[in-house]
Amino acid sequence: MKVLIYAEATRLISKSGIGTAYKHQIEAVRRVGLDYTSDWEDEYDIAHVNTLGPGAKMVVQHCKRKNIPVIWHVHTTAEDIRNSFIFSNFYARISRRSMKKKYATADHLIFPTHYTESVIRRYGIQVPGTVISNGVDTAMFKKNEEKARHFKEKFNIKGPLVLGVGFPFKRKGIHDFVDVARRMKDLTFIWFGARITTVLPRDVREILKNPPKNVIFPGFISQEELVGAYSAADLFFFPSYEENEGIVVLEALSCECPVVVRDIPVYRDWLQHGVNCMKGHSNEEFEEIINTLISNKDLARKIASGGREVALQRDLSEIGKMLLKTYESVLGRCKG
Repeated sequence: MKVLIYAEATRLISKSGIGTAYKHQIEAVRRVGLDYTSDWEDEYDIAHVNTLGPGAKMVVQHCKRKNIPVIWHVHTTAEDIRNSFIFSNFYARISRRSMKKKYATADHLIFPTHYTESVIRRYGIQVPGTVISNGVDTAMFKKNEEKARHFKEKFNIKGPLVLGVGFPFKRKGIHDFVDVARRMKDLTFIWFGARITTVLPRDVREILKNPPKNVIFPGFISQEELVGAYSAADLFFFPSYEENEGIVVLEALSCECPVVVRDIPVYRDWLQHGVNCMKGHSNEEFEEIINTLISNKDLARKIASGGREVALQRDLSEIGKMLLKTYESVLGRCKG
């Protein structure tokens, strides 16, 4: 069996979660010895599509003509488009119908979480599906004291550090991250993520341009530097309002950086408050949780250890096994 793992505009999406998930899939199938290609004009038995643009539509049509089963990976919903970029709420409204049509043409769907599956089922889509995490490379994203030291030297970090990662969207809670930082002036807050300012609303651009003195927005950094950041931080603070999984959350968990997230449905069946993360509902709660984790080192270590266990269950080697099983099942069902 040979699988097409497809994403369009790979350079454009390289700094996004979809781009990371695409790379994870390639590494995951490589680990289980599965033959694959990223060239849609190649020969293959099954297609695994990651994007929703015109290129993906063309690939799916090509596969339908050649009777090749199509798996569509649900990285995007109307819900996670809202409150992201300029006109994103309008785009979310009109894109839902388009997504519904496209996902409905697949032979099988892959959802990163049970929550994402529940969202798609509410669209009325009944295509069979499987929940498979986007995964994390736990060998790469592993606590590293030397990288932590280099990171602290580079950014001149002297005291407690709170880390955030992701596109600086309202949906990701960038406003709340900064508001909490204003309440906690003795801590350093750093948010890493590509600063695509041309598509950001004016109020977000203003935050990036004039942050509080204890907040730093360095932009995008490499994965190696990111390991240093996760390793150096006292905690990872991710107050996002909507996610389909959150690969950066998996990275932080894997690096044993205590994770603080908003209590939203996507986390409810795999992240447990006080065991492998801390969850809050408001900025007042987040402030209290952050203070607790910084002062209570035993709790922080417990949360960090529990988080690493969650990450190990989602290591790319395990994801590769799940993808292979899914490909075999879909191929057998569609060709049998």
